[in-house]
Order: sequence, then structure tokens, then C-alpha cells
Amino acid sequence: MDEMPRDHRPGRSVRVLLAPGDGALAVLLGMEPGLSVVAQVGGGEDLQGVAVLACPDVALVDDVGSVRALAEAVPECRVLVLATSARPGLVSAALAAGAAGVVLRDGPVPDLTTAIHRALTGETTVDPALSPPAGP
Repeated sequence: MDEMPRDHRPGRSVRVLLAPGDGALAVLLGMEPGLSVVAQVGGGEDLQGVAVLACPDVALVDDVGSVRALAEAVPECRVLVLATSARPGLVSAALAAGAAGVVLRDGPVPDLTTAIHRALTGETTVDPALSPPAGP
């Protein structure tokens, strides 16, 4: 059997965990090239236990407490906080907890995909709609 040249092999998909689970978002992300939703955590499930088993590269969570929990369970996983709106202090609290960024839950999927890839490279991503307005 001939080996495929290394530069023509498909790359490994980015493993994504969703907490809380969101079936629609999981389907949309699963349709993005290079992404694979490996786990969804529902209310009452053990986030840390699921994360250890799923080995995600990036986790999308909806609260700052989950950032800390994932940092303990799977320190190599980058975490993005999904926000529904610009709550005062959310961005600073998320970043202080170790999140790789804060993105809009209902934002365009390509923007979320870009944020996931940026998180993997060590970049911090904050959706412009969530950034505080610039001073005078």
C-alpha cells in the first residue's frame, strides 16, 4: 500500500466540548471543516469527568466557574466563554480565570470557528460586541 505524502494527509480535527450541551450549536460546529464536537455536557453532569474522558482541545462554556474546573481537570484544554450579552465584568472575570476568550453564543458560526482556532494558537479572543467602549 502506497503511503500518502505527509502534506496531503488530512489534519486532525479540533476536538470541541460544549457545556452546556446545545444540539443546534453542536450540529453547526460539526459541519465546520476541521472541527469535531466530542462531548456535550448537560445540567447535572460532571463537567470535569466528561472533559477528562473526551480530551477536548477547546471547551465552550457559559460560566466562569467552568473555566476554573476545566483548568484543573484538563489543563491543556483552552476554554472560551459563551456569552449571551455584554454583562459588566464578564470579560475581565473570564480572562482572570484563565479563559482564552469570550465570544457571543448566538454570533456567526464562522466567527466562533475563528475564535476556536485562535484559542489553539494561544491568542485571546473577545468579541467586539462584548468589549467595553473606548474611553473619551
